[in-house]
Amino acid sequence: MHRLFVAIRPPEAVRELLLDLMEGVPALRWQDDDQLHLTLRFIGEVERPVAQDLAAELERIRFDNIPLAIDGVGRFDRRRGGALWAGVTPKEQLKALAQKIERSCQAAGLDPERRAFHPHITLARWSRTAPNLDSFFLSHASLRSEPWDVDHFSLYESHLARDGAHYEEILRLRLGPRSCPLPHQ
Repeated sequence: MHRLFVAIRPPEAVRELLLDLMEGVPALRWQDDDQLHLTLRFIGEVERPVAQDLAAELERIRFDNIPLAIDGVGRFDRRRGGALWAGVTPKEQLKALAQKIERSCQAAGLDPERRAFHPHITLARWSRTAPNLDSFFLSHASLRSEPWDVDHFSLYESHLARDGAHYEEILRLRLGPRSCPLPHQ
């Protein structure tokens, strides 16, 4: 089985900006550099033939480059924990790309995604009761980055381990007028 997701990895300068925020709330489990990404579609565990069909479908996607920037911070609260995140802008282009990816997933035989798409980069997680994040939000409410040009997205495999998930890029897909797969690095 392969545990897969489709995501955009921010450039190093943006990741450094986000990593610099990660302090001051000891109850949080901060993400590390390797875990910083914007998920376009979580797929979950699939057998190799489905993974291959999905890769073939994703290769058919045509979409223009997206100028993207970090824009603010927020949180998701759930019954058994939650997440602190950095927002991104513009959202409409990301939503349109996510819809194309969703159609590719369904064409490969995956069930439709039931959760609404909310583009973000997870910074930290917590279990059970939410920590007090008031001072974090006061300090970082106006978080912004310089825009960067998103010229590709990737299919990743997630490997679960005792020290957390490790992500492996297995397919890089170019955006732009002549989209095509790129060799991953």
